[in-house]
Amino acid sequence: MNKKLTYTAVSAVLLMVIAGCGEKPAASPDANADQGNNSVVSAAGGNSENSGGEVVTPSIAPSAEATPAPTATAKPTEPAKQSQDIEVYYTDPQQMNLIAATGTISFASESEKYSEAFKTLQSSSNAEQVPLWSGIELKSLDFKDGQIVMDIHKPDEAQLGAGGESLAISALAKTLFQFEEVKSVELLVDGEQVESLMGHVDLEHPLTRENSGL
Repeated sequence: MNKKLTYTAVSAVLLMVIAGCGEKPAASPDANADQGNNSVVSAAGGNSENSGGEVVTPSIAPSAEATPAPTATAKPTEPAKQSQDIEVYYTDPQQMNLIAATGTISFASESEKYSEAFKTLQSSSNAEQVPLWSGIELKSLDFKDGQIVMDIHKPDEAQLGAGGESLAISALAKTLFQFEEVKSVELLVDGEQVESLMGHVDLEHPLTRENSGL
């Protein structure tokens, strides 16, 4: 009877020892909290360690380069204009003769000089000096190698009789050939050579001092 009690007591003690060895101690809450805080501090710092113990340096985005302000482009200087007094030719109210008058032109190039000279043939402030080229449009004028090439448009209302047409050609020749550098004048109507300006007088191509009777 005593031996059975003794075996029973020993068995109980052994079971208690085995049960105690099988339990693992749980991590304390304070230790876990400290580890969490350390992780937060490392992430917020400039350098941090990964799980393998290597130091990780955060990348820094490059700063945007400043775009230089555009520089203002200087405007080209326009050539200065010069003035010149020239002779201009009109006719009398009866269209019998040419009348010479004095006009003033302003220009910055040779082509502009001859264009302005032609414009003086188109108007007059004197009732006794009638313009023969009134109403005729100068479409273009170029000067090269001593020759003026001018293109005009002649509306129907600018039509003259035989006498007026002859005087108009003479007035143009006298006005343009007063410039010594001008050797010839090629007169086109709407870009084409025509046999006659207004249908009465033959038109030379080009006009020269010789065939214009100057």
